[in-house]
Amino acid sequence: MTQLEDRGASHVPHEAGSTAGVDEALMEAIIAAIRTVHDPEIPVNVYDLGLIYRIEPMTGGHVEIDMTLTAPGCPVAGELLSWVEKAVVGVEGISGATIKLVFDPPWDNSRMSEDVQLELGLL
Repeated sequence: MTQLEDRGASHVPHEAGSTAGVDEALMEAIIAAIRTVHDPEIPVNVYDLGLIYRIEPMTGGHVEIDMTLTAPGCPVAGELLSWVEKAVVGVEGISGATIKLVFDPPWDNSRMSEDVQLELGLL
């Protein structure tokens, strides 16, 4: 399991030691697929924006993902989750995905990667 919940300002991406037995290449492919999905209001992908809290590949090619939104009232919440699901299911070796919307902990801009914070002028 990959927990991405304590990124803080430094944005700690997936680390090899945190997946205990999960194929590193598969995790990298899943993350790369998630990075193709961009928030429609902020021109940044949802992974580097810090919206992905957990990625857990399961047996049988299924993956579970916990993600949040920049704001609970996001008008494209349903579409955003389906975009992530569609991107992940396109990864070789993934046959299905469950995307769970969570709001704990609440998202704030400290969850963005440092590169994104610099790009957006927040650092």
